[in-house]
Amino acid sequence: MDDVGAQQLFGLIAALGGGLLVGVGREREKAARPEREPAGVRSFTVAALAGAVAMLLGPVALAVAGAGVIAMVVTSYWHSVEHDPGVVTELALLATFLLGALAQNSPQFAAGLFVGLAVVLQSKTVLHRFTRQVLSERELNDALLLAASALIVLPLLPDRAVDPWAVLNPRKLWLYVVLVMSINALGYIALRILGSGRGLALAGLLGGFVSSAATIAGMGQRANADARLLPGCVAAGLLSCVATVVQLAAILFAIAPPLLQRLAWPLAAAGVAAMLVAAWFVWRGRGQDGTGDQAVQGRPFELRQALLFAAVIAGALILSRVLQHFIGDGGVLAAAAAAGLADVHAAAISLGQLVGTGNIAAHEAAWALAAAFTTNSLVKCFAAGAAGRAYALPVVLGVALINAALVLAVVLMPAAG
Repeated sequence: MDDVGAQQLFGLIAALGGGLLVGVGREREKAARPEREPAGVRSFTVAALAGAVAMLLGPVALAVAGAGVIAMVVTSYWHSVEHDPGVVTELALLATFLLGALAQNSPQFAAGLFVGLAVVLQSKTVLHRFTRQVLSERELNDALLLAASALIVLPLLPDRAVDPWAVLNPRKLWLYVVLVMSINALGYIALRILGSGRGLALAGLLGGFVSSAATIAGMGQRANADARLLPGCVAAGLLSCVATVVQLAAILFAIAPPLLQRLAWPLAAAGVAAMLVAAWFVWRGRGQDGTGDQAVQGRPFELRQALLFAAVIAGALILSRVLQHFIGDGGVLAAAAAAGLADVHAAAISLGQLVGTGNIAAHEAAWALAAAFTTNSLVKCFAAGAAGRAYALPVVLGVALINAALVLAVVLMPAAG
């Protein structure tokens, strides 16, 4: 074996600290129920160090030490199975040994996993209560559906265009389905924890940084599931537009500061308009903040609504490609409007690059971005329309006001400067 270097030393320290961290929690459990916990702080610390040292000595030592730990785990379970049929402590001891070995190659990663293991072991009461008393069977089924959609279906879909226009990528379209389900599930969780006022507002704002259109679609599904939440869902959908404005400002700040300077007032006007219309609906739903204390109606998400939103996006992509085909290089304004159907942020990046290279003036790019913002607003309106008239009407009105604020500010700007 070579001389121990800095990484190996850090690995030993990580293994020692991680073994102590996990062992302290098990020691407290052992003190409360000594007849049910065969291993405590010393056992876990030694197991972690054994894994780290065995990794230093080589694969043969690691295999021998691993076999020894497995034998001790089996023996421990054999002696405790009569009064404690669980295997948590035994599995935790084996995991501690393996993390100790991992610490030699990836000390930081192993340290993080040690913390995660300690948290899971310490959260026994909370996890048991959540799975047995809080989480319903329907919610569990939906959680499994979401996990399968993200971890099984999504990786299996082809990551290439499969249509003659080369715009429909199955993996990217299914990603929109996963986004809608995830955002709606986030809103469902926030609703149960924080209530319809703060919970939905927070979910809407955070969801907007992922996809404003997907957030609007998801909140529409939530409003359909529980009519009491309509004002909160409308507010959440409109708050997602605030995130769109913030993202546009961040993109332009990074790639085209002159264009951001030109669009500072229009973006500010759109952001203020979004906050005002959202605040109005928050105020209207102010008496419903106790919803989180009641039984939440509906499911975390509806797959049908998510698929419908993906269909809206697919239609927008095809329309964008058709417009680009007929427009060609005929004008930056029309091209940006077509690109905005698919993604206003992509249009902002393209325009920022054109301004940075001097191909177009900042005031021309401002008009083009206003066109992209407008067509993207149309996509949001279609996403809201899929949820029904009661939700769509206020959301479409709010999106129109936000868009009008930006366009009006662009119109009022001087032609140059």
